[in-house]
Amino acid sequence: MKLTQDFYDRDTRQVARDLLGKYLVRVKDGLPLAVRISETEAYIGRMDKACHAYNYRRTARTETLFASPGTAYIYFIYGMYHCLNFVTESAGEPCAVLLRGGLSRAHSEALALNRYGKAWAELSSYQQKNFLNGPGKLCQALCLTRAENGISLLGEELFLCDRLEDIGLSTPADDLSPFSILTGPRVGIAYAQEAVSFPWRYRISP
Repeated sequence: MKLTQDFYDRDTRQVARDLLGKYLVRVKDGLPLAVRISETEAYIGRMDKACHAYNYRRTARTETLFASPGTAYIYFIYGMYHCLNFVTESAGEPCAVLLRGGLSRAHSEALALNRYGKAWAELSSYQQKNFLNGPGKLCQALCLTRAENGISLLGEELFLCDRLEDIGLSTPADDLSPFSILTGPRVGIAYAQEAVSFPWRYRISP
């Protein structure tokens, strides 16, 4: 079933762990593009110097972080990449989970066209291996930009669910197997002082 607001209205670190193995669905031109979430990072503004809204810093860019849980926060970095986050905890608490990695599970052809402008079979082995292992890659494949910043994750355009059967597809057998969770420090936040060492990065193992 589609994840409800209650799922997001919890401790951000727990949400980040529980998102692993869930399916993110982006409906584009009537086609449900789906990826299985394999890597996340937690950000908690009230005490995390790596968060854009650390110490409740409120700007035009961070305003979405203060929205209701279950809202998409999408920002633009390095002048070239978009990053998707899921707003968590209660409204007014600037917290979110960054989507860092995923695995294609529905309409890989469309995802490949969005990423590279060519069919999946035309991708090199390197491109296939590194297809969705980064936040910018995921947003590009799912056609997510700042235009989608602030939309609800509870609607029909962008949402998360437990099983692909919820959108009329079949869940691969491999996805039904139990998995372990690897934890460690987040990446790309060298500026964040003591927050650099927070073990708030979560990955499916293996």
